[in-house]
Amino acid sequence: MLSADFGNLDRDVEMVNASKAGWFHLDVMDGVFVPNISYGIPVTKAIARLARKPMDAHLMIVEPHKYVRKFADLGVEYLSVHYEACKSNLHETLALIRNSGMKAGIAINPETSEEFLTQYLDEADFILVMSVHPGFSGQKFIEGSTEKVARVKALIEREGADCFIEIDGGVGVGNIAALEAAGASVFVAGSAAFSGADPMANIAALAGN
Repeated sequence: MLSADFGNLDRDVEMVNASKAGWFHLDVMDGVFVPNISYGIPVTKAIARLARKPMDAHLMIVEPHKYVRKFADLGVEYLSVHYEACKSNLHETLALIRNSGMKAGIAINPETSEEFLTQYLDEADFILVMSVHPGFSGQKFIEGSTEKVARVKALIEREGADCFIEIDGGVGVGNIAALEAAGASVFVAGSAAFSGADPMANIAALAGN
């Protein structure tokens, strides 16, 4: 939803409701963990008021544990936090997310190795692989991200964990099939969905129909 028209937010939320999209993806940025400020609780509340599909909040903020229950209270079903933002208390934060009734996700930046995930896989429901540097929409897909998805998939299978993979950044019709083949099952599309005159058609193309 970072690429939505915030002057016509109700319209764009209803468009997503009517589209082939499965979820609402909410990018929450604080200007500290990433060099941009997006939106927080009030905008999430406005989206939740109309959303008829699950909400997936991606917290690109420092100290995300302080806000977990607030997002749970708004009806968010999937909540991801960055490993890089909470290395010292990731175990506790994941437990808090789950205890708040949400699915817990670990987001990793492009430069972060997937190997560290081993110690957390049993505590997470999904892994969010960033295929751009977090902070701004419309960035170009980072080469090698498809291979990283495949490595994360192999790691999950090797450890016998029950996690799915979400991919975020530069996803479009040109790479979504390869990302699915590599092991991703949830695809975040902002610019590819909202650009142009017909977002509904863009989303249908991404969904394959």
